[in-house]
Amino acid sequence: MSKGIVLSLYDFTGEALKPWAEAGYTCYAFDIQHPVEGRTEGNIHYRHADLHDFNTHKDLFMEFNGRKVVFGMAFPVCTDMAVSGAAHFKRKAERNPEFQTKAVKYAVWCSELFEDLGIPYFVENPVSVLATQWRKPDNRFHPFEYGGYIPDNQAEHPRWPEYIAARDAYPKKTCLWTGGGFKMPECKPVAVPEGYSTQHLKLGGKSQRTKDIRSATPRGFAIAVYAANKVKG
Repeated sequence: MSKGIVLSLYDFTGEALKPWAEAGYTCYAFDIQHPVEGRTEGNIHYRHADLHDFNTHKDLFMEFNGRKVVFGMAFPVCTDMAVSGAAHFKRKAERNPEFQTKAVKYAVWCSELFEDLGIPYFVENPVSVLATQWRKPDNRFHPFEYGGYIPDNQAEHPRWPEYIAARDAYPKKTCLWTGGGFKMPECKPVAVPEGYSTQHLKLGGKSQRTKDIRSATPRGFAIAVYAANKVKG
């Protein structure tokens, strides 16, 4: 019997859901990259969804309202919001003056869906214009600050060991907009090599694969969020 339902929006990899799924929760990962017919791996249901269409959010509310949804998370596309891409903002605005307004709106829709469902949640983005065009983030973290949640015998990343440092031992300032009683987990940091992370050198470019790897939730943080926010009892 399922312990409850966990929703994850703009989630192609399903990494953030794995601790919940392994503990017996029914999980849904929604992303436009998933096949229209969907697929299921264990307790994770991967569902095709155009989250840039507000009707999709309305449909999700109708589907899950009144059911035992216990947690939500969202990873809206940061391409048009992250300050790391600020050099391109002017050119993008010349092509479409509304490009950033739309990107911010998509993130806010996620928060509004979770608020309407009455569940704890977070919306994740790197340092971005969400802080000025929506509201300041409630929390910030680096992946290495939660690397201690990953056991030593599972230090190497199971999917992308050549790209992601063992035990998430790398810095990447990440922001969270939260609500519904979300509990920020306690840090368990691991040591990080001096200097800048080398991962950005390996994960540059515009390919969808590198974007998916860059956006994958750090394993340690995923475990920590589950531990702090799981249903008690």
